[in-house]
Amino acid sequence: MKEVVIVTGAGHGIGRGVAIAYSEKGSQVILADVNEAGCNETASLMKDETSDIIVTDVSNPDQIQQLMNQTEEKYGRLDVLVNNAGLTAFKQMDELSVEEWDHVINTNLRSVFLGSRGAAALMRKSGGGSIINIASTRASMSEPNSEAYAATKGGIVALSHALAISLSKDKITVNSISPGWIEVEDYASLRDIDHEQHPSRRVGKPSDIGRACLFLSNPENDFVTGENLVVDGGMTRKMIYEH
Repeated sequence: MKEVVIVTGAGHGIGRGVAIAYSEKGSQVILADVNEAGCNETASLMKDETSDIIVTDVSNPDQIQQLMNQTEEKYGRLDVLVNNAGLTAFKQMDELSVEEWDHVINTNLRSVFLGSRGAAALMRKSGGGSIINIASTRASMSEPNSEAYAATKGGIVALSHALAISLSKDKITVNSISPGWIEVEDYASLRDIDHEQHPSRRVGKPSDIGRACLFLSNPENDFVTGENLVVDGGMTRKMIYEH
């Protein structure tokens, strides 16, 4: 029986890289995104008969529940949920409206709770599973005008370890991943200095996050739960001063 995996925000970027990683493993991957055209493009890059698309706006609680209902109806189980969908709103705080703040919170953070709650209900029926939440190194370091985004990513890290404890009795592991600079557009256009500033000597790719997800969701790695895996080429460990 194929492993069943939901990846939110699978229509582009990191979500696309994660979906492709599970496809290459042979999993049945459900691409969940408000962007159906992007999901179709992702599906075209995956192995045959490994993808399914369920158009989902994760800021809408009803659509999250419908995603879980359709998954159960079609596949009867869920093994892995990767909560990846998110958006940014980098604006000065006195220009950021309450509505914009709420939209970022609801899309990036509330969706992780609601998606995890729905996924856990399915995973219990089949004896366990893995939930992986995509946070960011911006949970621990910031640039100006990133308050809403940073709040959601810090919240995801904390929510992940809380869920790990609450769901431990159900044999569901919950971890977060904090990516650093992951280039999702034109990798070939990056400059030497972009790569060389990283201790890893290169900028990250969506496939780096995909491989991290495969590690965390491997049942043999169930001793890892409640953790935040930083995948950033070593940048948050690098002491930087201006000279």
